[in-house]
Amino acid sequence: MADETLISWADHTHNHWIGCTRISPACDGCYAAHLMETRLGRVEWGGPGKGSGTRSLTSEANRRKPLTWDRKAKAEGKRPFVFCSSLADVFDNEVPTEWRLDLFNLIRATPNLIWLLLTKRPQNIVKLFDEACIGGELLGGESLADHWPRNAAIGTTVEDQQRADINVPALLAAKAALSPAFAFLSCEPLLGPINLRGLREFNPQGKPWINALSGAVTSGGVPRSRSECGISVTTSWTSPKIDWVITGGETDQGAHKARPTHPDWIRGLRDQCAAAGVPFHMKQWGEWVPQLGSVNLPDNPEHSRYQWAEWDGEEWEYWDRPMWCDDLDPDHSMIRAGKKLTGRTLDGVTHDAFPEVRAA
Repeated sequence: MADETLISWADHTHNHWIGCTRISPACDGCYAAHLMETRLGRVEWGGPGKGSGTRSLTSEANRRKPLTWDRKAKAEGKRPFVFCSSLADVFDNEVPTEWRLDLFNLIRATPNLIWLLLTKRPQNIVKLFDEACIGGELLGGESLADHWPRNAAIGTTVEDQQRADINVPALLAAKAALSPAFAFLSCEPLLGPINLRGLREFNPQGKPWINALSGAVTSGGVPRSRSECGISVTTSWTSPKIDWVITGGETDQGAHKARPTHPDWIRGLRDQCAAAGVPFHMKQWGEWVPQLGSVNLPDNPEHSRYQWAEWDGEEWEYWDRPMWCDDLDPDHSMIRAGKKLTGRTLDGVTHDAFPEVRAA
């Protein structure tokens, strides 16, 4: 439950506890839920029609492994990234407060590690951190940021524009309140195009928009304050901003078959990040990949293993037909080749950028 990982954007994964509840389309193909339901059975995964599910604390030996990683990192002068939690959600409100407190005590005790706290519930970050670590009893002149561990980054999953409009402003509000190591997005599985330069969920009826990559907040071209955008810090018209964007396609998980990720959706995020100088990381294509020349497939065009998907501008159409069909639009079609073949290059380039981190 806590070892080195093959995930390209982290060095280790750590799970203080196991268990969660499906709450968004990105959860449909949850590998952690599939793992529990088919192999480990340690918890019951929650979701629509299933209730909240159950949670299970991992062993004490497992929960203390990061102390060893920290000592090694200090000796080697490194700052490895720890993905927490791959089988849970740190800011799940079904988790006992004392479990979360123990995790944050561990994070403080491992200053040479960079903890990546990825959540689908960014609205809970400030509240649950306060409950676990502060108890709502700040001393005079203190702020929550005075207690937040400087080696902990916060991130949220955004799979499409709807989730970006909801989750990114909440993440930025948490960044403003806590001053984490950095704030990041995991756009995996990417299920639709995302514009991070004009978020709208908190922008009904012409209220200000925020560019999450530059920090600019505008309404009708006029700079506005953070509070007008639902961010509770008003020291200037510039809001907090996202420091790192990760993207990737989906993999099969049992009965749930992966949905394709259109290359233009990834290119859009790549180009937005490049324009803003924000590090961009492409993790994987998953089961589907664009362009025939991008994977090394068998020569037999009738091979039954492969399936086509074509984007009509609104949804995917799926085809069981020869992989070399000439009537499919190569700019909008994908082939199911399997994760082992699809790789992680975009237009022939591997995007491996990471954010800068402060000194230990």
